[in-house]
Amino acid sequence: MGHLYLLPILFSLLSLLPLAVRSQDSVAPASSEATELQSLPDVTTTGSKVAEVEIPADLWTRIRRGFAMPDLQVDLVQEREQWYVNRPDYIERMTTRSSKYLYHIVEELERRGMPTELALLPFIESAFNPQAVSSARASGMWQFMPRTGKDFDLKQNAFRDDRRDVLASTRAALDYLQRLYGMFGDWHLALAAYNWGEGNVGKAVNRNQRAGQAVAYTDLRMPAETRQYVPKLQAMKNLVADPQSKGIALPSIPNHPYFQSVPLPRDMDVALVARLAEVPLEDFKALNPSAHRPVLLAGGTPQILLPWDNAEIFERNKAAYGGRLASWTVWVAPKNMKVPEAAKKVGMSDEELRSVNKIPPRMLIKAGSALLVPRPTRQDKDVTSKVADNGQLNLAPEIMLRKQTIKARKKDSLASVAQRYKVAVADVAKWNNLAADSALKSGQKLVLMLPAKASAKKKPSGKTAKG
Repeated sequence: MGHLYLLPILFSLLSLLPLAVRSQDSVAPASSEATELQSLPDVTTTGSKVAEVEIPADLWTRIRRGFAMPDLQVDLVQEREQWYVNRPDYIERMTTRSSKYLYHIVEELERRGMPTELALLPFIESAFNPQAVSSARASGMWQFMPRTGKDFDLKQNAFRDDRRDVLASTRAALDYLQRLYGMFGDWHLALAAYNWGEGNVGKAVNRNQRAGQAVAYTDLRMPAETRQYVPKLQAMKNLVADPQSKGIALPSIPNHPYFQSVPLPRDMDVALVARLAEVPLEDFKALNPSAHRPVLLAGGTPQILLPWDNAEIFERNKAAYGGRLASWTVWVAPKNMKVPEAAKKVGMSDEELRSVNKIPPRMLIKAGSALLVPRPTRQDKDVTSKVADNGQLNLAPEIMLRKQTIKARKKDSLASVAQRYKVAVADVAKWNNLAADSALKSGQKLVLMLPAKASAKKKPSGKTAKG
C-alpha cells in the first residue's frame, strides 16, 4: 500500500506513450508489423521524446509548467512581493500547510484545462487554512460565503460545513471560477468577480463600456480590496516561479497524492477514527475540517480523507476493533425549549449541552432542532441519513419576562385579561394562585409576567406611526 501513490503517476505516464509503443506489451504484431515497429525511434532514449513524458518529482515544477494566465504588471505586485519576502516565517507556514492539499487542486485544474496559477489562490484567500472564517462569515480554504456555498451545493448543517471540506470546496471553487471566466472571458476579471461579486464587476464593465473606456482589470473602478486581490495572486505566482531570485525557500512538495478517500460505513467518534488510522488528531482534522463535531455521522459524511499510507492501517485496525464506535448521537427537540429543560431531558448539564452544540447564552432551542447528545450505552443504531444530512440547529432569543401588576377592569375575567395581554389563561391563574375559572372583582390586583420590551411600552394615542 505504501507504493500505491505511484499509480496515478504511472497511469499519467502510460497515457502519454504512443499507442504503438504501448501495444508491444499487450498484442504480438505480425512479422511485417514487427519489422516496422522495430524501426521506430526509442522514445525512452531520444532526448526530445523523454521531455514529452517526463513527470516532475516536485509539485512546484508541475505548477510552474501549467502557468497560463497573462502576467499583471502594476506597482502593487512588487509591493506585495516585498511584503512576502519580508515575512519568510509566514511563507513557510503557508506553504507547509498547503502541502496536504496542493496535489489534489493541481490534479483538478489540469483535468479541467484551467491555469495552475489558480492553485495558489487559497494562499490569498485563507493562507491555506481550511478552518479560516472571515468577519463577513466566509469560511474554508476557498472562503465561500454561506449563500454562495449553497448556490454551489455546499451543505451547511448542524454537523457539517462543506465550505471547509477539501474535496467539496475545491470542486465548488473551480466550478465558480470556470463560470466567471465564461462570463467575462478574462481571468483577471473572473478573479475580481470571485472577490467582489459577479454583479459588481459586470456593472463596472458596463459603466466603462458606456463611457467608451477600456474594460481590463486595471481600468475598472473597484474597492481597494479587489484592486489588490489579483496583484496579491500575481506576487505569489512570481515567488513560486523563481523563489531563489526572490530570496525565499519553498518546502519540497512531492508530486504524488497526499491523501485518499476512505468510506465511513458507521457513525464514529472523531478521536477514535484518528486513533485507528494512527494519525495525530490535528492532522486528521486538517484533512477533514468540515467535521466540526466530536462524532462523524455516516449518513451525512460517507467518506473521510486519510494520508495515503494510513488508509490501509485504518481499515486493518477498524476490522480488529471490537469496542464502541460512537459515543454521541442526535436528539431532535420536540418543541421550543429552554436549554436547562432540554439538558435535563437528555441527561446533560446546561454547560455541556451549550458547549457541544455551540449554543450562545440567552437563546431558546426551537422545535425540530437537531442536537448532539450522549448515545445510550446499549444503542447501536446510527443516525438516519435524513437527520445527519439535513439537521439544523435553530435558535431564537429567549424572551425575558418582567413582573407587572395591573388592576382588573369591570366585568374582567382571567380569560379576558389573558387575551388582552396575549398570555395563557393557565399562566395568569398560576401567577396569582387562582383557579382558571376564578371570578374577578373590579380593581382587583393581578400579577402578570410580560416580555420586558412589551411591558415597557405604552399604548399610543391617535394614529399608529409607520416605521
